[in-house]
Order: sequence, then structure tokens, then C-alpha cells
Amino acid sequence: MLFALICTDRPGGLELRLATRPQHLAFLETYAAKLVHAGAMLDPEGRPCGSLLVIDVADRAEAEGFAEADPYAKVRLFESTIIRPFRAAYRDGERV
Repeated sequence: MLFALICTDRPGGLELRLATRPQHLAFLETYAAKLVHAGAMLDPEGRPCGSLLVIDVADRAEAEGFAEADPYAKVRLFESTIIRPFRAAYRDGERV
């Protein structure tokens, strides 16, 4: 089942994000088979200010566990994390 994780950084979190990024990317690598889409959301100046991930997991409990295990979450980078079931209409330019 697909879930969208929409994570918004705390104000002033850019330095913490950059310092934790190597651990975050290593974490994502261990879940590469479950990642449909993942990347940083950007502020008007082009700086990272949050994360958007679409993951393919068994259920909401697994999505919540994924979100809690992210190194960014462990260092309390996020001001908020929204987890929602997601239904794709298009993928890679093709209707699904």
C-alpha cells in the first residue's frame, strides 16, 4: 500500500538537516526497494525545508515505523509529519 509522508522542517533547521543528511541517505538506502519517490521540499530560495516521500509498505503501522526510524525524525528536525494513504494516478508519465 502506498503512503505519502509530508515532513516539514522546524524553523532554522537547515544546519541540522545538512549535518544529518548522510545518516538519512544511508537509512533510505536500506529501504530503497520500498521507495517510490523521495526528496527534499524547497523554500522559495531553493533551500531544503522538508521532505516528501512516497513509500510502498504493508500498512499504516509500517509507514509510521518508517517515519519514526528516519534519522531526521530522531534528531527532531521535523516540525510536523503527515502520513496519508496515497493512490497514484500517473507514474513515470503513464496512467496507472
